[in-house]
Amino acid sequence: MAKKDEENKLLLIPKSEKYAEYIIDLIIKLPRTEKFSIGNEYKSSLYKMLERIMYINKMSKEDKSKVIVTLNEIDALLNTQRIYLRIMKKYKWIDEKKFNVAMNLIYEIGKILGGLIKYYAKNN
Repeated sequence: MAKKDEENKLLLIPKSEKYAEYIIDLIIKLPRTEKFSIGNEYKSSLYKMLERIMYINKMSKEDKSKVIVTLNEIDALLNTQRIYLRIMKKYKWIDEKKFNVAMNLIYEIGKILGGLIKYYAKNN
């Protein structure tokens, strides 16, 4: 099962990178006033999430409680980003299609995170 854990950790990197690229492109196209308010908040949350993803890939397997805490931090940041997306959709700063694409990318990352959290919680 440890091999599956490593595969999921590694799979998290390209998935989150693809998501980040999509979101940054989306933020660049926001109305000017929103680009510098919700856009900055979103990017800040996104970069924190990416840093933590890179961090868990460097953590030792023995320090499972720290890995769980970091995975939960990533999950909380992802939930915050879902809220930002809903706000952007509500005020029609993004259309339905872009919203759905972004939510699907978040869903994919969330599935991997959920699997990793379960794995570390069970084996802690």
